[in-house]
Amino acid sequence: MYIEEIRVRGTVQGVGFRPTVYRLAKSFGLKGDVCNDGEGVLIRVCGSEKQLQEFVDKLYEECPPLAKINELVRSRYLEKFDFDDFVISHSINNTIKTEIAADAATCPQCQKEIFDPFSRYFRYPFTNCTHCGPRLSIIRAIPYDRNNTSMVKFPMCGECEKDYQDVENRRFHAQPVACFTCGPRAWIERADGKPVISDMFSMLDDVDAVCTLLQKGNIVAIKGLGGIHLACDATQETAVQKLRERKRRYHKPFALMARDINIISEYCYINDLEQALLTSPAAPIVLLKLKEDKKVADSVAPGQNSLGFMLPYTPLHHLILRRMKLPIVLTSGNISDEPQCIDNEDAKEKLGKIADYFLLHNRDIVNRVDDSVVRVIDSKIQTFRRARGYAPAPIVLPSGFEKVPPILAMGSELKNTFCLLREGEAILSQHLGDLENAAAFNAYQDTLNLYLNLFAHKPEIIAIDKHPEYLSSKLGKELATVNQIQLNEIQHHHAHIAACMAENKIPLDSEPVLGIAFDGLGYGVDGKLWGGEFLLADYYQFERIATFKPIPMIGGEQAIYQPWRNAYAQLINALTWEEINQKYSDLEIIRFLENKNPKLLNQIIDKGINSPLTSSVGRLFDAVAAAIGICREECGYEGQAAIEMEAIADVNILNNDEETLNYPFNFENSDKIYCIDSAPLWLGILNDLQQKISPSEIAAKFHISLASVITTIVKKLSQIYKFNQVALTGGVFQNRILLEQVTKRLQKTGINVLTHSIVPANDGGLSLGQAVIAAANYLKVTGDR
Repeated sequence: MYIEEIRVRGTVQGVGFRPTVYRLAKSFGLKGDVCNDGEGVLIRVCGSEKQLQEFVDKLYEECPPLAKINELVRSRYLEKFDFDDFVISHSINNTIKTEIAADAATCPQCQKEIFDPFSRYFRYPFTNCTHCGPRLSIIRAIPYDRNNTSMVKFPMCGECEKDYQDVENRRFHAQPVACFTCGPRAWIERADGKPVISDMFSMLDDVDAVCTLLQKGNIVAIKGLGGIHLACDATQETAVQKLRERKRRYHKPFALMARDINIISEYCYINDLEQALLTSPAAPIVLLKLKEDKKVADSVAPGQNSLGFMLPYTPLHHLILRRMKLPIVLTSGNISDEPQCIDNEDAKEKLGKIADYFLLHNRDIVNRVDDSVVRVIDSKIQTFRRARGYAPAPIVLPSGFEKVPPILAMGSELKNTFCLLREGEAILSQHLGDLENAAAFNAYQDTLNLYLNLFAHKPEIIAIDKHPEYLSSKLGKELATVNQIQLNEIQHHHAHIAACMAENKIPLDSEPVLGIAFDGLGYGVDGKLWGGEFLLADYYQFERIATFKPIPMIGGEQAIYQPWRNAYAQLINALTWEEINQKYSDLEIIRFLENKNPKLLNQIIDKGINSPLTSSVGRLFDAVAAAIGICREECGYEGQAAIEMEAIADVNILNNDEETLNYPFNFENSDKIYCIDSAPLWLGILNDLQQKISPSEIAAKFHISLASVITTIVKKLSQIYKFNQVALTGGVFQNRILLEQVTKRLQKTGINVLTHSIVPANDGGLSLGQAVIAAANYLKVTGDR
């Protein structure tokens, strides 16, 4: 007989892994035990060589749905072995190296039970098992045991305890298991503080009553899994507009939830991969192409040709929507730009003037977790926001990163995430939002402290963005100083490219790739604002070999939200204002800009008054959008102009792009850097506007022309530099048209194109890039490559 210790690392706690081990061990007649500890799951087992091998093979085959085995190590067990059966032992508290599972959508079995009148879970809004339910949102410490979660205040009743101890039950050691007798409860409150009279609804219970409230046009704040949402009927324009005005979110699209796939398919086209995403345990918001014949309220997603839909992912949502045959808006419960509320009293204070009613419950949300957002582009998943359902699942790093010390990367200012890097894997936090908002920055610090404690992470290196004013960078410097930790400042666009390389498993010592990083802006090594960059890069370093001609951002940050400023700066790069007036004074955009005092604007630019130069392609998109009448005066959120321009682009032109006459660009080569000048593009656009060419045609031509110039510059650079892979990254490459056009054109030249999938192309993926660059340079210095 053989006695072995089997160490299993990965996502193996709180997902039914120990019950699976127990069941298989019993079926093979093995003796020993299994327990959770800080590294994952530890199995001590005795049996024949054949039995043990078959047992391990079956572990891989029958791994539970939410579990993931990253590593299974077998070794001889040499200590005292005193087992005459196989048992589940108590957890061991030791060095923490295990993973925390992401929150998971309600499994089919639990869905069936909440609608089964003969089940004791009938209509119970917190039903869960080892295959589904809360994980990250309720955990305070590792190991993942009930006393380390917000379920600690709900002692199990006899029936739940029986299920919990029954190895044949799928609730065996499911930490959040509960029922009506012993678990959390949900209730309705009126926002005005008046008592709720049950006769008002004549419904089954408070949760069911929410459906009636929504149908009557009310706004209801609903406490869910990782935060509180605001909901209303998505087909009632009055209700949606009321929500926009009260929430002070005037333009950004709202997310939607529908009872089932059939309802979503009435409004949007859904392919197989999109359906698989919607129905997966992660249950993200999926951006879907809008059907022309049936629409939700106009105010749901103004200026868009897609809608963001999700399916119910908790029993609470399933029960609310049971009678709802229409989609509902389900948007973050916050005042615009603030973090989502997670606490009952905080929600009543902050959302009391937005919601008419509250559906609250008494299970604490420990960790705020927003809904994830994804889209399918070219049959590949693109993550826009990585949060519920995905975080904090680790990202296994490429070969070469196995021996890195603990590293903390602080992320960016907008769409922030931070990253913990250790032993060949990266743990990205959930999306934490824009740190410009004080409440968001406070939440960022709280979440960072929680992760550092949860994972017992003691960084030896801290990586930050080079921008001196980013709050995340300032905090990183402070932490490095106080704790005497090495600090690495990482260039913004190099981090974007490294993140793309890492998720595409490019090994540490690979040849450099050509990274094309297009975004709103990032701090360059020359102290200027970059955003249209071609960098020859590996994990260690980069060389800037091409860029777009820098154009003034008139008014600095104001130019991000007032696209006309970018249009004016671009136009006077092409012609003088006098020439523009002579030739194009009849155009609407020129008449508009004439009223903005061009003489003063020219003086501001000439004297460099709050008009920093930027090579940003994001600002170029804003400028073109303004020229054709999209968000000309102002944007409600960053990128709105570009998103709405993408939505109107003429599909027929895009489908026949090889027949399209492109807008030209100029190329200059100075100081070994190619510079792309957009001046000729603007002459083409102005001429098209004079010829009454429609905005949708111009939008399509612009996308095609930009893709064409990118391909041209790549070809030029390939004659000078050695590379065979191109990484497309930065927020601009969330644009479906540009990503598809560039990918298609580059692949025709035989170049391998790397794009994002599991981490966002936007700043949400930046911390991963910061971490791997810091790791690479550590390994280079120490010689541990």
